[in-house]
Amino acid sequence: MVDLWKLPWPLLQQSPRREIMIGLMEGLRENLGWFPRYQAYLREHRPPTLIVWGSHDGYLPEGAARAYFRDLPEAELHLLDGGHWALETNLEEIVALARDFLGRVHGSEPMSRSG
Repeated sequence: MVDLWKLPWPLLQQSPRREIMIGLMEGLRENLGWFPRYQAYLREHRPPTLIVWGSHDGYLPEGAARAYFRDLPEAELHLLDGGHWALETNLEEIVALARDFLGRVHGSEPMSRSG
């Protein structure tokens, strides 16, 4: 199996993309200051929420997924047998969960594969 972190590496060798990534990393500390606003929005508006998480995520462990329940007690959580790159390793399962969720939230039937 390929180390998934290596997939975007060639793209980051291009100067504009590398500068964008550095800017994102530099802004992480500032972004933490916005968390109370995000949490207040979630508590106030309670949007329908699907949380799909890799149970073996080494960066953001399962507890990080469960923390959303503090602000969104009605959220739907699915822990998959995967890691931080769950879309790359569990794509079909995630697509099925998302289609089902969107069908229940935004319509009476699950969305078809064609759209």
